Amino acid sequence: MGVKAMLPSYELGFYALVVTCAVLYSGSGIFEASRDSMNRKAFRDGIKPGWHYFGRKMDVADFEWVMWFTSFRNVIIFALSGHVLFGKLCSMTVPQHRAVMYMIYGLLAVLGSMGLVYLMIILSHCLLLYSVALAKQKWLCYVAGLCCLASFKVEPFGSWQSGFVTGAFDLQDVLFYGGCTFTIMRCMSFALESSQKEEGIYSIFDLLKYNFYLPFFFFGPVMTFDQFHAQVSSRELRRKDDEMRSIRVNALLHVGAIVAVDIFFHFFYILTLPSDLKFVNRLSDWSLAGLAYSNLVYDWVKAAVMFGVINTIARLDHLDPPQPPKCITMLYIFAETHFDRGINDWLCKYVYDHIGENHDNILKELVASTSTFAITTLWLGPCQIVYIWSLVNCFGLNFELWVQKFFQLGPLAKLEAKLSGAMSRRIRAAFGAVNFWAIVLYNILALNSLEFALLVTKRLLVTGFPTSTLSIWFITYCGVQLIKERERILAIEEEEKADKAKVE
Repeated sequence: MGVKAMLPSYELGFYALVVTCAVLYSGSGIFEASRDSMNRKAFRDGIKPGWHYFGRKMDVADFEWVMWFTSFRNVIIFALSGHVLFGKLCSMTVPQHRAVMYMIYGLLAVLGSMGLVYLMIILSHCLLLYSVALAKQKWLCYVAGLCCLASFKVEPFGSWQSGFVTGAFDLQDVLFYGGCTFTIMRCMSFALESSQKEEGIYSIFDLLKYNFYLPFFFFGPVMTFDQFHAQVSSRELRRKDDEMRSIRVNALLHVGAIVAVDIFFHFFYILTLPSDLKFVNRLSDWSLAGLAYSNLVYDWVKAAVMFGVINTIARLDHLDPPQPPKCITMLYIFAETHFDRGINDWLCKYVYDHIGENHDNILKELVASTSTFAITTLWLGPCQIVYIWSLVNCFGLNFELWVQKFFQLGPLAKLEAKLSGAMSRRIRAAFGAVNFWAIVLYNILALNSLEFALLVTKRLLVTGFPTSTLSIWFITYCGVQLIKERERILAIEEEEKADKAKVE
């Protein structure tokens, strides 16, 4: 109830005004803090010379972002440009064998970048999991796959395998663990899909074609085997109307996002500021809340850029890859919170939805979410901060269902039925605002540090109570109402499209 309820336009306008003013006020506090801390000794490693003519230095605390646009920039351009040209040539000449051509190019690229020993390690894991897939037993596929994943994420097995790779360069560890762990996830998908195949099993070449598709190899996203196999095996390479226009627009948007982040990092040091808790503790509650939220938004932008570029390449190859993650600004539900939609799709298909089914049973949901976050913990690499992150997010996911079940009880359900749709929407938005900040606080654990997350929590809920707590809650409520309005409009548009399709 209340999903499609409409609110007065003046009320929505007021909400938009409140959110805009709050963002500007919080942003001004972060800007002043960034300007005042530009030359602090404690920030020397995170802030480097930038635009001298503007008198600004640049926040370079994010290793991944700096890596992409410095040491890895030329490698990305060279490898992906070569893949695009090679893929175009194959699509024009031998479209029926393009998957084999992609595999050959991927194998050569991996061999050239990481060496023969690394390639042999990857192939050995592929061969092992292919052998397991021959048994067509799901439980065996899970056990073997998770053991292989643990061999890269649990010491001393990870160091032992990486020790075989000779040579040394800045990106060796990143490419090693990225390629290996994504390979295991893909091999598990292959094995699980093979176990469900009614007759026979997919060939080892199907696995190699799937695993060595270069755009997905080192950094994902993970595209489940059934989808990849169906799409790459298609011989009719026809594009939808305006598809190339959409690809060009997306490519320009990604370039624009890269430029925007570069500009942003010269004026807002959102990544470096949390490293000095004494300095951050002097910020106002508003600035501190904005700083925590900005870190989540930035991490989403980073994921959107990385997967967006890769997805653009995949779409040029006539694939339909997993979409970039949903913007954190549009989230107030734990079930929709993910920064890697490929891994999320993989986990949902093979673990979360498989165990939880329709996610209506409390016990099944608990088992499904616990299993999902257990595998996620192994995927991220077991350590204290990952354990805490998994625990609180697993709790948040289950708590949503508990609250939903509680409000579906007879007396409460009857009480809500007596309310107007607009009032029901307002009440739900108030609870959504609490959920929104739970998502923020739970996830800055992994993005920043436990100490920073505890500081933000204490300031917003304890020392800032009641003024800061209630005011930030109200502003978040206004934001959630704007999100709900967007969802309402999208729901109406989907209904109109469905009705139009029925008429046609």
